[in-house]
Amino acid sequence: MGQGHSHAPAPAAGLSPAARAGRRRAHVLLMAVLVPLAGLTVLAMVLLWPTGDRGAVQVGSPYTAAPGVTFDTGTVKMARMEDCPSAGPAQGSGGVAARQCLVAHTQPDRGGAEVPVEVTPEIAKSHGVKAGDRIRYLNLSGVTSTGSVYMFTDFVRTVPMVLLALLYAVVVIAVARWRGLRAIVGLGGAYAVLAVFVLPALVEGRPALPVALAGSAAITFGVLYFAHGFSARTSTALLGTLFGLGAIAALADWATGAAFLTGTGDENTYQLINGAGRLSVSGMITCGLVISGLGVLNDVTVTQSSAVWELHELAPHTSARSLFASAMRIGRDHIASTVYTIAFAYAGAALPVLILVMLYDQPLLDALTSGQLAEEVVRTLAGSIGLVLAVPVTTAVAVLIVKASTRAKDDWLPPAQGPRPAAGEDREAAAPAGVHERRRGHREAEAPGVPAR
Repeated sequence: MGQGHSHAPAPAAGLSPAARAGRRRAHVLLMAVLVPLAGLTVLAMVLLWPTGDRGAVQVGSPYTAAPGVTFDTGTVKMARMEDCPSAGPAQGSGGVAARQCLVAHTQPDRGGAEVPVEVTPEIAKSHGVKAGDRIRYLNLSGVTSTGSVYMFTDFVRTVPMVLLALLYAVVVIAVARWRGLRAIVGLGGAYAVLAVFVLPALVEGRPALPVALAGSAAITFGVLYFAHGFSARTSTALLGTLFGLGAIAALADWATGAAFLTGTGDENTYQLINGAGRLSVSGMITCGLVISGLGVLNDVTVTQSSAVWELHELAPHTSARSLFASAMRIGRDHIASTVYTIAFAYAGAALPVLILVMLYDQPLLDALTSGQLAEEVVRTLAGSIGLVLAVPVTTAVAVLIVKASTRAKDDWLPPAQGPRPAAGEDREAAAPAGVHERRRGHREAEAPGVPAR
């Protein structure tokens, strides 16, 4: 028995005319929906594209130094509690105790002698500064009359964050291979859409909801097709994601006004209100609610679409109703776990606020509806509702497409001729000899490289 490799035509080549017509109908149906949506997305981005003119937006950057002041970096050689350098030589005179500060003696990157950098009390209590840390500090020597003064501003985090990003990329590519690499590249493209289109459009006062929908739809089209390829499975997940985005957008637009989300609990929002007159804070909140639900929607819809295809391949004769029910059992588990994921992700991000609310000893309902937590609660609820609605829609579309575009196991075979086998008789043995040969060739074509028997 020699080793044989089948060169039979691909299974699609043996499809019956009815199966080919079904596959064409399925693809035409998908394209009939997705092509207009893609065109609408492009049109919306063209109409809403920012001009680059920020007009009268005046926002002071904390990283811009006054004349004579510079931002320097260096490496801490030693840190200890001692007299605060900013107090000057008069400190401790007249019997008054000298104020103590954490002082980091730092070697500047630009060279020269070590300088005493005064660390703020908040950093000293929360994390502290140790020998070997790289820090950024404000050099006030050119504007003070008390001598050389250096004030801590931040840590230099470049090396650990780059290492973490590289580790993330290595792990994703090692496990997901080329698809993982494409996903990382697609993530970079998504951030580019945010940086080039969404954020500048909001600053210029474009309507927030159309900007959010156009930007999110563009990210969805690009990320899904780039990471998962052009297929009916990906297109089905894309339709489910777009439906979920629409649901989240409608809820976010209503909830922002109905729940009086002002965003004033954040000091960054105050700065935007004062410096960017054309920026709608409520619109910014609405846009944030839509974009925050994008990632988890992609996760759920891609998984649900893949589940339908895998279940169908395992049991191609399963009815559409049974296939939908089986896939929804998977979807319900995914819904439950993802809802937890959303809630805990937002809870972790708002942990300092949660601690403050607990210390205020407020009633639970008052705390959840307070200005500090209302936005996070609405974000969780809107994102979860869109997620839950996207699962049955994605599943139903996937079942419709998979049933229309894929064949049954032996759909390409002509019907067996001859009498029906009697009860208990082996159907395989009762089939005509020609059908045996064609079925054997079909199985070998599906498993190329298996030794022929």
